[in-house]
Amino acid sequence: MPTPSFARLTLPLAGLNFVNQASRTLIATVGPLLAVEFALSASELGLLAAMFFAAYAAAQLPVGLAIDLWGARRVQAFLALVAAAGFGLCALAGGPLLLAVGRVVTGIGISAGLIAMLKVNTQWYPKDRVAGMTGLGVFVGALGSLSATVPAALLVPMLGWRGVFLLLGAGACAVSAWIWLSVPDRGPGPPPAKRGLGREVAEFGRIFAHPAFLRFAPAVALLSSLNFTYQGLWAGPWLRDVGGLADAPRAMLLLVYSLGLMAGSVATSQAAGLLQRRGRHPLLVPWIAMGVLAAVQAALIWNPLPHPAVLGVLWFAFAFASSAGPAGYAAIGQRFGAELAGRVATAINAAMLAMVFVLQNAIGWILDLWPRVEGGGWHPAGYGWALGLGLALQALAVLRMLWPGRRR
Repeated sequence: MPTPSFARLTLPLAGLNFVNQASRTLIATVGPLLAVEFALSASELGLLAAMFFAAYAAAQLPVGLAIDLWGARRVQAFLALVAAAGFGLCALAGGPLLLAVGRVVTGIGISAGLIAMLKVNTQWYPKDRVAGMTGLGVFVGALGSLSATVPAALLVPMLGWRGVFLLLGAGACAVSAWIWLSVPDRGPGPPPAKRGLGREVAEFGRIFAHPAFLRFAPAVALLSSLNFTYQGLWAGPWLRDVGGLADAPRAMLLLVYSLGLMAGSVATSQAAGLLQRRGRHPLLVPWIAMGVLAAVQAALIWNPLPHPAVLGVLWFAFAFASSAGPAGYAAIGQRFGAELAGRVATAINAAMLAMVFVLQNAIGWILDLWPRVEGGGWHPAGYGWALGLGLALQALAVLRMLWPGRRR
């Protein structure tokens, strides 16, 4: 069976990842508006954003199993419609409760965006091309985060934030049809042997207990979780309260963040594939990215020159380094068979999203330790402690990699 083109195989699935990333980044853009309209504290705004990731995390293991059993085409076409329903609820929300419900439904709908791409790429491409093809798909998805910065800020005065949610819902419906009409129903070769549902679910235990998963997954998951935490909410308030930027320049720097994510998605995935073909460790690129990200966080805490150009460079580097997470997913997934690709990726993603839920809430709690400043923002000192929390978690993850424990 000939391998389908990128445009037929990966691109439609990347379309739902586009919707996913647009939805995440939109809260960073309109979050200050929501905080004012619904009178939300920092911890309440953090909880609102975290509800999306809580649903996203809770759905990981079920959708990973569903993709392994029934294929990415069927699962993703259905989940795109679920996401559309969530966007509709957000648009109709008259208060924070219904808005939170809408974010939960949306989180379920977009929960398999990366996983489905990894699954079909693992099925159709050689091992040393999986990271590269997945990175190209993530690049397309990152265009969604870019669209939710300056373009969304320009649309809000015309459509309102509710209209932007409706626009995302229409896009999710279109992507559902695209996936159904384009993506093959199954991969090449004979289908895997049918087993009972109990045995399929039990495979998660083998994944979570695998020495490579226990050693490397926390550090890889933390790369992506720090990206999700700041891209999904706290980068925007940081730029306002620490960087001192008004709405227009703040939206521009969020766009720069998205450009860093796009560039990093392609560069880190292609570099990982190239280095692996030359015999280097598949996790070399994520390891380098961890060091870069730690250095950037330290620079943001120090913040010696709060000039927009300097802040743009730092946040571009933050996004670039944290985009190496999917390359790490692909590397860890190589320790398992293709029939488990969906579940391996969702196991890492579930851990990552649980971290996001904790981090987004924890940052809100930290910021609420200081009184609100004039204009409705939060005290700059709180953000330094929040970034320090990320650095501490990275240090623990690195120690876990260096202390693998007894070999099995």
